[in-house]
Amino acid sequence: MLTKKQKELLDYITIVNKNNGISPSYEEMKNKLKLKSKSGIHRIISALEERGFIRKLANKARAIEIINNNKNIIQIKDKNSKNVEIPFYGKIAAGTPIEAISNSTGNVSTPSDMLKRGEHYALEISGESMTGSGINDKDIAVIKKSNMANNGQIVVALVDKTEATLKKLKKTSSKIVLMPSNDLYQAQSYDPARVQIQGILVGLMRKY
Repeated sequence: MLTKKQKELLDYITIVNKNNGISPSYEEMKNKLKLKSKSGIHRIISALEERGFIRKLANKARAIEIINNNKNIIQIKDKNSKNVEIPFYGKIAAGTPIEAISNSTGNVSTPSDMLKRGEHYALEISGESMTGSGINDKDIAVIKKSNMANNGQIVVALVDKTEATLKKLKKTSSKIVLMPSNDLYQAQSYDPARVQIQGILVGLMRKY
């Protein structure tokens, strides 16, 4: 999942690369995003590279490679099951929350019998805080859109409208607790107004 500025810059680099065969300069990127300094562009570029959307080519000026984020997404096929395309929204943290917006970067082919009624989307897991529930780094999580969930369900939670994470939900009389499934990580407790449920985990896909 990307911030608005990250998505805007990624789209701009993609278009310039396609049209000109070369990446825009940092000055051009700064002007495009209406930032005051190039340092903001450097931070966005680093974030895009860390999340696997781009690759900076060494020893080449203005050389940024756009990575096909769907190339490593697995497709599970069953002869008795039809596949359905659902939106892929990038990475979500199973660890420290990461900034997020709901912008699709492609589609994932998903077995129809994995889906429930309603809308669905896919996310790539980043981190190891949910390994105790069988959710590993780089797994593809299939999420049913929902703004409600029950205690014990694994949910996509948006904290303070900026950070998304995948955790087990626990509601108390006054708090919402987001529980990891790994003893190396700590539960996080929030006032209910700070947390929005954006979906419920309904399936996982994994590449071996």
